[in-house]
Amino acid sequence: MSLVHQLPLPRRLVLLLGAAALLRAGRSHAHASFGPVQPEQPAPKLQVTGMDGKAFDLVGALKGQVTALQLIYTGCSATCPIQGAVFAQTQALLAAHDKGRDIRLLSVSIDPLGDDVKGLRAWLGRHGAQPQRWTAALPSMQQVDPLLDFLRGRAAGPDRHTAQAFIFDRRARLMHRTEDMPAPQSLANLLLSVSGRG
Repeated sequence: MSLVHQLPLPRRLVLLLGAAALLRAGRSHAHASFGPVQPEQPAPKLQVTGMDGKAFDLVGALKGQVTALQLIYTGCSATCPIQGAVFAQTQALLAAHDKGRDIRLLSVSIDPLGDDVKGLRAWLGRHGAQPQRWTAALPSMQQVDPLLDFLRGRAAGPDRHTAQAFIFDRRARLMHRTEDMPAPQSLANLLLSVSGRG
């Protein structure tokens, strides 16, 4: 267990979100692919495994709710813990406003060889994920590349993926790509705006 994980959750969040701000400052121009998606793009038809171990259709799961999707893998010790902290704070902000009951957070692993349902469940638990709000999914190895291509989610360096959040509307259309490490308040506001209630 790292020193960061030994800290109480509030102090851990402050530390990780501070690091996120520094990363944003250093990586804000790492890719030009952020902002509104025009025209909106339907999500790809991919099968992923959920936290109950059952396969489901990503498009069907996205429909009916506004969703923020992030790319992670549980063996990541650099940006992914910060991404978890961003979603944890976003989850708290949505709950505090008593809004967003049809807003979901979804962490998708890009490492199906190294990750499994048990590991993803533990990763969500470390970040205080509430099952009704925030879950995770695991694509097959064959479906990681199509997902990364659709999201434009590749990045150079050891993490192999961007630290963006990808916003889907209730019709499972990609509406917005955030900057790397979006501020939790900005992400919550964006989700509420897309949901039509914020």
